[in-house]
Amino acid sequence: MTTNTKLRQGTAAWLEMVGTLMSEAAALSGLSPELNVSLVERYTDGVELSVGLVQGIRFDIISGKPSFRVGVRLDEQGDITIEITAAAARRMNLLGSADPHHRTALDTFLRSGEMRVHGDLARLGGWLNAVHDRIVDRTI
Repeated sequence: MTTNTKLRQGTAAWLEMVGTLMSEAAALSGLSPELNVSLVERYTDGVELSVGLVQGIRFDIISGKPSFRVGVRLDEQGDITIEITAAAARRMNLLGSADPHHRTALDTFLRSGEMRVHGDLARLGGWLNAVHDRIVDRTI
């Protein structure tokens, strides 16, 4: 997906765009061929995308190679698992990282339980932070 078309947050097309941007950024970051890590992000109140899969994304780096799947199972876990309400995800995906409300919103969602993070996001590397603003730019 190389166009700059804006997509509605949470749709299958939007999740595909997110996975593509993450894969591109990870591949360009010089991943170690020994890196194996998985990330599952699931909307806790998400709609079903296909049989057995709800809104979310599974992102894997296996032997330094990134891949992803749109849609996750309700019980699916990764080395890093993010569970977030659709409303909290919507808010975060409209706030750029330089926006002063970004950190406040993140802290609020973590305190309220609207967002839960299990595992260490740092395992993915610094490239993930750079992708956030590209996703925001493509989100309506």
